Amino acid sequence: MRDAGLQQAIRAVGGISALARALGVAQPSISGWSRVPAERVVAVEAATGVTRDVLRPDLYPPIDEHGVIHIDLDETDVARANLYLVFANLLLRVPDEKVLGELRRLTGDETALGQAVTALAEAADISKAEEIAREHFNLFVGVGRGELLPYASYYLTGFLYERPLVRVRGDMKRLGIERGEEFPEPEDHLGFLMEIMAGLIARRIASEPGEEKAFFTKHIEPWAGRFFADVGKAEAAGFYRAVGRLGEQFMAIEREAFALAGEETSDAA
Repeated sequence: MRDAGLQQAIRAVGGISALARALGVAQPSISGWSRVPAERVVAVEAATGVTRDVLRPDLYPPIDEHGVIHIDLDETDVARANLYLVFANLLLRVPDEKVLGELRRLTGDETALGQAVTALAEAADISKAEEIAREHFNLFVGVGRGELLPYASYYLTGFLYERPLVRVRGDMKRLGIERGEEFPEPEDHLGFLMEIMAGLIARRIASEPGEEKAFFTKHIEPWAGRFFADVGKAEAAGFYRAVGRLGEQFMAIEREAFALAGEETSDAA
């Protein structure tokens, strides 16, 4: 039985055959759908004009008249998504005074992760934006190349533009994610992967259950911990030493949490 969103999409274009042609897929494929698959939501929206929150309200909660998305996320997931975004912003872009001001307001607790959060806030408090900009350049950009290369291809193969990048691009296409024009770097840049993880956790990116763990396990877990450890001891690092130490702690916690979730799923089965 087709759900309401899929039925509305089919009616909007005049039938299953018309929707299949618009998407470039075989008619039997759509005939077998009970709802629009997560990886097809963006394409169906573009082809039919039926908005994604109607097509898959479980993945895209409605937006109210004030532009606020109402989503049922627990506090832990909100904190995780925000921390992934912190790393994305610090790796992809030079943090300005606004970002540094937000970092200075971070507070931690007595756990190892909480202490690393506090250390990052303190580092932001004693660092100037122009100093961090030079540090960011020396670490990740450089003249020719920076001290560190934050790419999955490099950490996993020793070269850029290798198989890990191909795998990232394949999953991006499946999830309906496109690289923005303002982002010229290869898509296996860790900052970009962190941004995708934040979107999966906060359900801004349509995905089936288990996608969050699968993406982390495939694209981040094999190398991000090593990268953050390298940041923490990099010669050019000052402020970014605190970023590296926090990243190392966070990756270890995420790895353990996903492993425990997998064990619980196996026990339930």
